[in-house]
Amino acid sequence: MLALLADARGGLAVAELAGRLGVHRAAVYRLVATLERHGLVRRATDGRHRLATGVLALARGVAADLQAAALPVLPLLADELNATATLTVADGDEAVALLVVEPTRAPMHVAYRPGRRHRLAIGASGKAILAGRPVVAGEPAEIARARKRGYAESAGEIQPGAVGVAAPVSIDGWADASVGAVALSRFEVDAAVRVVAAAGAVAAALSDGA
Repeated sequence: MLALLADARGGLAVAELAGRLGVHRAAVYRLVATLERHGLVRRATDGRHRLATGVLALARGVAADLQAAALPVLPLLADELNATATLTVADGDEAVALLVVEPTRAPMHVAYRPGRRHRLAIGASGKAILAGRPVVAGEPAEIARARKRGYAESAGEIQPGAVGVAAPVSIDGWADASVGAVALSRFEVDAAVRVVAAAGAVAAALSDGA
């Protein structure tokens, strides 16, 4: 229900929610009442239901957990690869850079600020998130290859001349984040192995803290 309401800018009526969820209206009324009590859903004057500000607290909690899990990992990855290390999260059909850590010893490196967005289907970081999810009918072949390998690669898809490699942060077979590295030229070491290990370390830290 929360996912449906997040996608419906104008809100949804109980009948619409029941139809999309495939459940009886009585069940929807009970769900809505519970979510309203927790401040996650509100009923507007037009009778349609929309997300309430309580979801912001949940989102902050997830972001905080992700950042706490990734902060010890990204600086090590950045210096191992002499490349910019990133933690990227999915926001609908977009990928958003949540953390960006620059290497301390590289003479030149890619620099950009957290909050940078791009389509989820492009760039190693976005493609890695899709590869960390179950197979979708008609998905691009490169996503299937990335799923099989455990990491995704890109070259010049977001920034001309930049190359990237990223691996999904998968929890119970689903990824909403990825750990990656971006450089100005081909990596001189086995970057994929180290990126996969870093993503695994973040996933393990999240699981341990659950």
